[in-house]
Amino acid sequence: MGACIGANERFGSADPDHQRRFEQVISQSVALESAYREIAELKDKLAQERLYLEDEIRGEMDFEGIVGKSSALRNVLNLVETVAPSDSTVLLLGETGTGKELIARAIHDRSRRKDRTLVKLNCGAIPSGLLESELFGHERGAFTGAIASKVGRLELADHGSLFLDEVGDIPVEIQPKLLRVLQEREFERLGSNRTKRVDVRLVAATNRDLEKMMENREFRSDLYYRLNVFPIRIPPLRERPGDIPLLIRYFTQKYSRRMQKQIESIPAAALRKLSGWHWAGNIRELENFIERSVILTRGAALQVPIGELGNNGNHASAMSGPREAHERDEIVSILKVTSGRVGGPDGAAARMLIKRTTLIARMKKFGIDPRAHRNPS
Repeated sequence: MGACIGANERFGSADPDHQRRFEQVISQSVALESAYREIAELKDKLAQERLYLEDEIRGEMDFEGIVGKSSALRNVLNLVETVAPSDSTVLLLGETGTGKELIARAIHDRSRRKDRTLVKLNCGAIPSGLLESELFGHERGAFTGAIASKVGRLELADHGSLFLDEVGDIPVEIQPKLLRVLQEREFERLGSNRTKRVDVRLVAATNRDLEKMMENREFRSDLYYRLNVFPIRIPPLRERPGDIPLLIRYFTQKYSRRMQKQIESIPAAALRKLSGWHWAGNIRELENFIERSVILTRGAALQVPIGELGNNGNHASAMSGPREAHERDEIVSILKVTSGRVGGPDGAAARMLIKRTTLIARMKKFGIDPRAHRNPS
């Protein structure tokens, strides 16, 4: 007992310097613990900010693949939310490359048909002689080469949704048959007299002026009014410039992951120039450009080939004058480079990053004859 008392007395009478050092160690330990806790909180905060930015890139309504937060895009997505639960026909209007197929997918995914198939058909990508067979199907022997019966896209989409892209390219002779499907929900395959019934929700899209086509008797007015039940105009990229940086980051992430590259940043100067460019091909053109940039990148920062945009990335001269005049001049200049060649890997359509049928429609609109730009042999 006395030994214990002696030990306590010796401890209690410790050197004051030792006591101060002991208190300093305790204080430092508390400070370190506080610092570690603050670092952990900051890491959590950074993680939350990163997740927030990813959510921001995807959009406020969590539409997969649809990127942006501009008021123009939010208005479109609000309309999608409104019309999707119904079975009403939707007509998507907008320039090429604005993402009409993504909007069609969003409508289908939010409809009561979401568990069934969304069948797609690009009316401008199929020769007019084959379009009727693709849409309605045919029986064996219906025409030369029909060695077997074929189910058309309408039957494939039964109880689901059918997305008809470039609906303005449907030939006039086929339009009454599509109108009958919309009105009566019935049709016949080519070469058959047996009527088939279908339950299909139609979403159509076009970059053409259907009202003007009606005036020119290129599109039936009764079909137009059946398609135009719930029109949604999708804004071009120049009307939602605030979304361009988000799209650039999104596509950079998308293709860097696909190519297994560690791209961590985008130079601010390049981001500013890309955000100010006019992007005549809209989102499709921007995506293709960013994909090329990722391919060219060899380091952690995105290498952007600004010179490919023309005018050294200066968009002011490209935007001068009326938009249509600029678009016409752009087509003519590219046709001169390709010697009037429209299709093929080195043709004007490939250089403009648009479909051949889309370019043909634009040339027809502006009265451009590609043969006038062929170099004499």
